[in-house]
Amino acid sequence: MTTQGRKSLLDIDFFEDLTGDISAPSVREVEAIGARIRVIREEKRVSLEELSKLTGFEVNFLAAIETGGVQPQLGTMIKLSKALDSAFGRLVSGTGDKLYSITRKSEHRTAARSTTRGGKKHLYSYRSLAPDVKGRHMEALMVRLVAGPEKDVSMHEGEEFIFVLDGTVLLEIGSDRFELEPGDSAYYLSTTPHFITAREGKATILAVLYGG
Repeated sequence: MTTQGRKSLLDIDFFEDLTGDISAPSVREVEAIGARIRVIREEKRVSLEELSKLTGFEVNFLAAIETGGVQPQLGTMIKLSKALDSAFGRLVSGTGDKLYSITRKSEHRTAARSTTRGGKKHLYSYRSLAPDVKGRHMEALMVRLVAGPEKDVSMHEGEEFIFVLDGTVLLEIGSDRFELEPGDSAYYLSTTPHFITAREGKATILAVLYGG
């Protein structure tokens, strides 16, 4: 595969075997994310109104997440995990029960999708690479970015590392703007306003998120 006339760092056959197609998630998975958030909130005896005050998110937005009408971005889930004093990974992919995780390229992982606040625009799809590890503090994800006209800047607790596998990625950190090609990487504190998308079409990154 080429990017601006340059061969990708990874051979295309290996890349496709590794990532597969991060297709649209099933309705069941979308509902599962909202249901996990609702279960944790109810376990903590926190009302939607109280969660709204803790996160700054509107009650209607939180309710839409819990019912599957909005598919939350990863930054949103980090904020929710902080407010609910719960592990970020539990919201993203559930609670694991293993001491370690080996992910074979032939194994299929469930993909999830993130949308804009109104739930109408698809921003990116992602697949957790190590959901089975118990008590994990980092979340390793394969993310398929989709180019779009809307800029949804994110800012939350934690740290992020991204490594570009395919396509060209636009990354804004504060007032700085970067174009990242396959093989390029970035590490930044999530407390700095940031925005990431495919420059055009689609791009795939490996992302490691630490909720802090």
